[in-house]
Amino acid sequence: MEGKGGKKGTVCVTGAAGFLASWLVKRLLLSGYHVRGTVRDPEDRDKVAHLWELEGAGERLQLVRANLMEEGSFDDAVWGCEGVFHTASPVVVVKSDPKGEILDPAIKGTLNVLRSCKKNPSLRRVVLTSSSSAVRVRPREDFDPSVPLNETSWSSVDLCQRLQIWYPLAKVLSEKAAWKFAGENQLDLVTVLPSFIVGPSLPRQPCKTVSDVVDLLKGKTDGFAWYGRMGYAHIDDVASCHILVYEAPAASGRYLCSSTVLDNHELAARLAARYTWLPIPRRFDNPLRVESPFYDLDTSKLQSMGFKFRGIEDMFDDVIESVEELGRGLTSILPREKNVV
Repeated sequence: MEGKGGKKGTVCVTGAAGFLASWLVKRLLLSGYHVRGTVRDPEDRDKVAHLWELEGAGERLQLVRANLMEEGSFDDAVWGCEGVFHTASPVVVVKSDPKGEILDPAIKGTLNVLRSCKKNPSLRRVVLTSSSSAVRVRPREDFDPSVPLNETSWSSVDLCQRLQIWYPLAKVLSEKAAWKFAGENQLDLVTVLPSFIVGPSLPRQPCKTVSDVVDLLKGKTDGFAWYGRMGYAHIDDVASCHILVYEAPAASGRYLCSSTVLDNHELAARLAARYTWLPIPRRFDNPLRVESPFYDLDTSKLQSMGFKFRGIEDMFDDVIESVEELGRGLTSILPREKNVV
């Protein structure tokens, strides 16, 4: 959205040092926005140094302290911003306390941010990062292989609780809480639901998503095998999608953001055939020994806005190139030409 005088305005990105949020900050700066990013500790150079290296950061980036579980801590960060991108949410392996480790930070944290947004008279729109996990966790009998899941679909809270899969549950409950709050307080809210995000990591310390992808390329499947059937999206596409739905005046509701949906053995076979010099197995199965129900994701709502997705080969080509640049032990030889996979 254009600010006064036809210039890009100021926007806030929560959890700015995260995997996706860093790319979103990068794209916003390149687009000409002033970005106010929230982090838990702006002085922690190990966590935020990569943000200050982004083009335009010296002139148009500000980092401020905020915490999801501190009521009112986002007031100053949000104040005066025309847009807020709420990406901050825990992506953790629950150790002992799902409520304290992931559910409360996701749900209460989202409402904390939205209460700060409500106080800001300059606000035009909030874009919330949800997940395809808020759509695709459903009883087997609810899947019709001929009908792709779309934005009207919701994951089953009961099933998430029964299977103790806390990340999808957190995403469902936090998104529903956001929609309820927005409706009651006349906030212009749009949500983006990315599938599994693949791409280069800007932060120095890779998150679990990045680590699992790199481990797969090194032949380790213990972490990745749990994902089963999954949609995939390039991290740059996901960042760009957030900006698209923020800037489009007619954008509303939920937007699934996903390029390709594959079973894990299909993904393994395609990657092993493309990157023949890497020790990627040609097949690995879900350790639960239960096949995920077949489903696809309908992204026509986003594509109707002119959005085009990169393919699986682009995602993993970019990961391999970035891993090599960071010296994490993969071969420096990339395919001279992109193979059809």
